Amino acid sequence: MTTLVIVGMGYVGLPLAQQAVRNGLDVVGLDTSDRVVGGLTAGVSHVDDLSDAEISEMLDGGFRATTDSSVVASADTVVICVPTPLGPAGGPDLGAVLAAGRSIAQHLTQGTLVVLESTTYPGTTEEVLRPVLEEGSGLTAGEDFALAFSPERVDPGNQTFTIANTPKVVGGLTERCGKQATEFYGQLVERVVSARGTREAEMAKLLENTYRHVNIALVNEMARFSHELGIDFWNVIDLAETKPFGFQAFRPGPGVGGHCIPIDPNYLSHRVKEQLGYPFRFVELAQEINAGMPRYVVQRIQTLLNEDAIALRGAEVLLLGITYKPDIADQRETPAKPLAEQLLAQGASVSYHDLYVDDWEVDGVRHVGSDDLLAAAQAADVVVLVQKHSGFDLPALAGASRRFLDLRGAIDDPRVERL
Repeated sequence: MTTLVIVGMGYVGLPLAQQAVRNGLDVVGLDTSDRVVGGLTAGVSHVDDLSDAEISEMLDGGFRATTDSSVVASADTVVICVPTPLGPAGGPDLGAVLAAGRSIAQHLTQGTLVVLESTTYPGTTEEVLRPVLEEGSGLTAGEDFALAFSPERVDPGNQTFTIANTPKVVGGLTERCGKQATEFYGQLVERVVSARGTREAEMAKLLENTYRHVNIALVNEMARFSHELGIDFWNVIDLAETKPFGFQAFRPGPGVGGHCIPIDPNYLSHRVKEQLGYPFRFVELAQEINAGMPRYVVQRIQTLLNEDAIALRGAEVLLLGITYKPDIADQRETPAKPLAEQLLAQGASVSYHDLYVDDWEVDGVRHVGSDDLLAAAQAADVVVLVQKHSGFDLPALAGASRRFLDLRGAIDDPRVERL
């Protein structure tokens, strides 16, 4: 039985562990957090996509969680799924990757496969992780152990495309490394796609997310000037989407959220500037446009209030949905946070309701309970749909509101102002 150690029990590592357990592998989850490990050991999930019952099912299948890195010594395969947030200089903070590499290296044995799944810039696997593993273990990558990169493609809340049926890109340090990694992932997913090398696999992930980042910025900018021109841009998108070739619909919103889109393209921009000395202008422009959307939304709110002769300072603003995606609790990089902060800075009184979040870490923002939601909508000077959770009764909320600003194009009603 293959023994798999997954380093990092977060939104990527935990679903991967579940998939591996279901396919009969002996899986150990390695994490530095006593809280995470204790919770998993007790059958408690901290990730949206997995329930407590599913964690219990994993435990019944032999899964175990630990903070002891010595488990690496008995592993056939080690997969690194640690976070890579942006650092102060705009590039990825590789502290967690380096720490994981050092802890693995202490116990790395001959023949083990090590795979990095954490998103980063091209060259990280070979130039950063490889030396740490080799120096700490005394082994040589490509000869004594296999090294590969395979970008994570986990989409929280997506029930259609899962780890099992989403193609897995794999790039090895050498051809033999790639083959070993392909054989490993072949046990877990329906299709494995071989990259020419680690750099190509690393770049593929950044291309995927940069494509989305740039196109979201495009429609956000078009939505802004379409509003000024008196054009219903939501209708424009619906019309363009009828073309059966050459077009993919993206829709505007209050910004971009999640770990991938607002973060990952900056890795590439930073790498290009650092190594080649010139900017990646598409990414920098997209970042500027998308990061400016919360401020633009505040301006639209202010305009709506002006129509009722109400100042933004002291106005009651109710935000509906503050997560970065519909129907999940994940708040990572949610544009709702800068929106709320800018409203508060302008003196507005801000409250929120979210079906998945009862406690939001934004000082000065009040939570509205489900029983009070309709009354809160009636009392607010303006209600703003930030995220369209399917559980919202939007017609009722819009009907009860004095002013309703729809940032997601969810309601086609003349009484509703759309972004």
